[in-house]
Amino acid sequence: MMKNRLSLSLCFIFLSAVSVLGQSHVLQICNPSGMKRSELVSISWRNIQLKFPSIEKDNFKVIDLASQKELPFQLEYKGEKTVQNLLIQVDLFAKQTLKITLKKGKPTPLIAKTFGRYVPERKEDFAWENDKIAFRMYGQALEGSNENAYGMDVWAKRTDKLVINERYKRGEYHIDHGDGLDYYHVGLTLGAGNMAPISNDTIRYPQNYHSWKVLDNGPLRTTFQLGYDEWNVDGTMVASMKTISLDAGSQMNRIEVNYIYKTDKPLSVVAGIVKRPEPGASLLDDKTGIMAYWEPQHGDDGITGVGVIMQKDARMISTASQFLTQTSVISNKPIVYFAGATWNKAGFIINSDSWFDYLQNYKKCLQEPLTVSFK
Repeated sequence: MMKNRLSLSLCFIFLSAVSVLGQSHVLQICNPSGMKRSELVSISWRNIQLKFPSIEKDNFKVIDLASQKELPFQLEYKGEKTVQNLLIQVDLFAKQTLKITLKKGKPTPLIAKTFGRYVPERKEDFAWENDKIAFRMYGQALEGSNENAYGMDVWAKRTDKLVINERYKRGEYHIDHGDGLDYYHVGLTLGAGNMAPISNDTIRYPQNYHSWKVLDNGPLRTTFQLGYDEWNVDGTMVASMKTISLDAGSQMNRIEVNYIYKTDKPLSVVAGIVKRPEPGASLLDDKTGIMAYWEPQHGDDGITGVGVIMQKDARMISTASQFLTQTSVISNKPIVYFAGATWNKAGFIINSDSWFDYLQNYKKCLQEPLTVSFK
């Protein structure tokens, strides 16, 4: 009897130790800034596996320890066969620290808030969206036609539902059926924040993208790549690859561009925003790297706001047709910047001041990223 009691006691101590060990694996996500934040935080999956060695990627929940509620998350693959990062959607007050843990169990299914796809039925568009806004880039099938456009297009939305497939199915995306429309005009410009080399004050546009690859497709982040074949930039043959990510809840795309050419000379590049003939409101701030435009009213369609945020030294230029942010790159060393848009009829950002504030706060968040630690 004594032996059995001793065995039970040792078993109890062991289980208690396991419980305490499990409790000690706590993720702390801290907001160092003085403003409220709602965004995705990225945590290396390798670090997750080190702290939670028994974790099964298809059988765990992310739990807020204070509220005991589940937090939405996504496993990010970045085009690889194995998980690269754990993405967790968090809402944090200024200076708040959120404590979370991972528990076994099937997570609550999420409604997708991001999506992107190649659209062969519409002349090889590539379109993508989140719960706030939508965009598209133009493919090879449009080259040489009177419909061709070089820049990034904006599809206005006033719903948190995903609309790309339905709009293409209807074939009437220039008409507002209650969820928004495409009325943004790109033409032979950089549109809503695309990038291209510049030489002798002339933008050297490539042809449209010729290859594409989806790396992740929601529910909280969609990432894809667009490849551009070599083109002549003032005597130098240049190719490029663009990797674009859009997160749930964000107006802004993260855009990484890798220019590849055979010299070690810097290449001048510009990100641009097309201007309208009528007067609008603009913000060109070399110090913060923010270039913003609040377009004039477009009849009953409303107003589009467009913005570009550069993270390195840049020079702002206003031409007759475009606002430009100019910087330089080196071959095979990617540049990362942010570009996006908003629509006043969505009801969240309704004037130029609120759009400029949004972009300035976004830049502050980039400068003060959320921090992650294990306790």
